[in-house]
Amino acid sequence: MTQSPGKERKAAIAFILVTLFIDILGIGIIVPVLPELVKELVEVDPTGLVAETLSGAGVSSGVQGPDSAVLETNENFARAGRYVGVIAATYALMQFLFAPILGALSDRFGRRPVILVSLFGLGIDFLIQGFATSIWWLFVGRLLAGIMGANFTTANAYIADVSTDETRARNFGFVGMMFGLGFTIGPALGGFLGAYSLRLPFFVAAGLALVNWLYGYFVLPESLPADKRSPFNLRNANPFGALRRLRVYPMVAGLAAVFACKSLAQRGLENVWVLYTGYRYEWNATTNGWALALVGIMAVIVQGGLVRPTVRRLGERRTVVIGTLVGAFSFLGYALATQGWMIPGIIVLGAFSGVSGPAIQSLVTSRVDETEQGKIQGALTSLTSLTNVIAPVLFNTLLFSFFISDDAPFNLPGAPFFVGFVLLLVSVAIAIRVFRMFPATSDD
Repeated sequence: MTQSPGKERKAAIAFILVTLFIDILGIGIIVPVLPELVKELVEVDPTGLVAETLSGAGVSSGVQGPDSAVLETNENFARAGRYVGVIAATYALMQFLFAPILGALSDRFGRRPVILVSLFGLGIDFLIQGFATSIWWLFVGRLLAGIMGANFTTANAYIADVSTDETRARNFGFVGMMFGLGFTIGPALGGFLGAYSLRLPFFVAAGLALVNWLYGYFVLPESLPADKRSPFNLRNANPFGALRRLRVYPMVAGLAAVFACKSLAQRGLENVWVLYTGYRYEWNATTNGWALALVGIMAVIVQGGLVRPTVRRLGERRTVVIGTLVGAFSFLGYALATQGWMIPGIIVLGAFSGVSGPAIQSLVTSRVDETEQGKIQGALTSLTSLTNVIAPVLFNTLLFSFFISDDAPFNLPGAPFFVGFVLLLVSVAIAIRVFRMFPATSDD
């Protein structure tokens, strides 16, 4: 018996959401073990690595031992740190370069083949990382992970294809919910599995990706009809060409600037969080784990349950502005909080800012031609990846590390969050200007 279009659409959305969840879970599951695997491959003493890392940031690590033991690991720490930094930057750079390519390919050949190829590639890639016998094999694995993980682009385009005006914001809210779930469950599962073997999380991630690929091969329908596909153009498929393509849609270009400022602030928070809470509140890994789990839980609640009623009540434009303002003041709260017990309350209140992302995505997709959804989503994913490259340098090296050092004019560990506060206020100002330049339609 043939399913109705409505049921097929719901089934397709469910598959895409599961795909996104597995993508994020695959990223999160290796977070606790990747540095340890790098350490193993370059033969770094983990105690010395932690001690030197935290002492360099002005944090008491809680690791006891003679000073000579720490000094002996300085060179090893520097070596491992260089590898981890290069691996992380390479992953983000590959996403920046390949997100628009995958998006443009999906506009030309359809969403289904691109999603299936990337899922299969992720499964094989996790196996490569799990079996890596040298740091260079691990490097190759993370390089491929960045390429295949750029399928966020195609998944978002698929969501846009199968959404209606009434369900678009809600569906992108579900995307945010998958991110929250993935980053809540992934690190916890990775830490649990890593206690048995540092390589086990990679094999589990590979199994999840390959099972999802097999399921999708048999059930995932194509969302982009043949008559709505567009030719592949290398100029528009490279990240800079894709960003230039935004100029075809002036309102979308303005919203992309809002998106970029928000993303840079968020990536900065994620990069500096553990160092900041350790330095200011003396939080350990367990405390940070609980705090980050709360972030994930709140993301699931807000993005899964509050996006649609909020957009229905406020409209997409006001949701963007109000949600981003809430985010700005949550950053200010993090910067000013003098005691660690204040942070969970800020997390809960600040979580409402999560409604702004799906509202932006909904506004963007409603104004882009169906034949170019992949290209535009690729441009937005490239912007996010670019902020992933910039954020560690800006928020960790130039702000946090400097403002807790002896060279700083005054001690200000919250400097990264003050900058994030300003970035989000800039986002609000840009959004208001864009909305004034382009009056609302009935879809808003």
